[in-house]
Amino acid sequence: MRKIRIGSGAGYSGDRIEPALELALQGEIAYLGFECLAERTVALAQQARRADPEAGYDPLLRARMEAVLAPCHARGIRIITNMGAANPTGAAAEIARIARAQGLNGLRIAAITGDDVLEVIRQGDFPLLERPGKAADLGESLISANAYLGAGPIVAALAQGADIVVTGRVADPALFMAPLIHEFGWGFDDPMLLGCGTVVGHLLECAGQITGGYFADPGFKDVADLARLGFPLAEVAEDGSAVITKVAGSGGAVSLASCKEQLLYELHDPARYYQPDVVADFSAVTLRADGADRVAVSGGRGTKRTGTLKVSLGYHDSFVGEGQISYAGAGALARARLGGEIVRERLRLTGVATSELRIEVIGADALYRGPGAAHPAEPSEARLRVIGRTASMAEAVRIGNEVETLYTNGPAGGGGASKSARDVLAVVSTLIGESAVTPRVAMIEA
Repeated sequence: MRKIRIGSGAGYSGDRIEPALELALQGEIAYLGFECLAERTVALAQQARRADPEAGYDPLLRARMEAVLAPCHARGIRIITNMGAANPTGAAAEIARIARAQGLNGLRIAAITGDDVLEVIRQGDFPLLERPGKAADLGESLISANAYLGAGPIVAALAQGADIVVTGRVADPALFMAPLIHEFGWGFDDPMLLGCGTVVGHLLECAGQITGGYFADPGFKDVADLARLGFPLAEVAEDGSAVITKVAGSGGAVSLASCKEQLLYELHDPARYYQPDVVADFSAVTLRADGADRVAVSGGRGTKRTGTLKVSLGYHDSFVGEGQISYAGAGALARARLGGEIVRERLRLTGVATSELRIEVIGADALYRGPGAAHPAEPSEARLRVIGRTASMAEAVRIGNEVETLYTNGPAGGGGASKSARDVLAVVSTLIGESAVTPRVAMIEA
């Protein structure tokens, strides 16, 4: 059977760049995907574009493209990425500028838009999924509304000869499933093959997680050479079966255990994994070792798509103020806790209103709290952390300021204080009919 090789060049916005270049140079791949857009990331990108209409795409887009454009162009590797975030058109224009600067002529760059459905959401009646209420209840705090597009517009761009496809919000597996549909001629009315493609995309979407990143646990799951972690690639056959592997000699490992963990990542119901193009079923997926750093995957299936798309809503929720300070030596834990009580009382005395307030000592009770929590022996160092949610930036700033004053107004030996205040962008979801969303493909040439 015919096979193609697809590499995963990033699993989140701030991911390493060198493994993607390694895939381009040594992976013998036909496609390189960059999955860089989390739910909150797109809301932040929309906020950035509000401040600057030319902004709104991934901040590492330039660095990534400067690294991989030339080697991909030389080897005929096509790039697919959601680094367009809130501004795919601007991202495509930036890629074109980089290509021209590198003397790469004739590149066709597709920008896919249509996922921004903010005005549709504002004018409609859309219940929230994670909590009671409707999208309209968010009022003016609503910043963004982006629907998860499927593989369709990416496939259309590839059919038009795009060398690089830049999207906004699409379903993560769609970045990797689209080239399979394009190359093998899979139909969008074939849920079994689309289910297989979703399995492959899901395994690749988080890049280094399947090669040992976020997997390693010394003494239990040892992974070699994580500082040189290689990112995965998939050898995919026309029937949807695949082998997950990585560049020979790169760090990390592809194992049955790492693939099983990634297969279950973010799954609520493995038998019904809702995607824009298919309801995928992972319950019959089988994995088997196929040599060193090679795992064969088969058994994906699916049923007809629902006709609705998930929409990620970003909204301004509140403000958060934070302060930290360290204590060391005998009695460090007691001094840190005394500092926390001082800040608590100071916030009360000065009238700082918090809807949530958390006071903890990192390493002692930051994660494990309450009755039955096992606390370690007296530590030789302790770091106090105070964080609170407020209705205004001014009040958020005062939280960190009170922690900082512990230098001279609190227990002995405090040092290394830090403080911050920020507005909080939160995310909730709703559903929209796919007929209300119109994806568009715009092509430019470098």
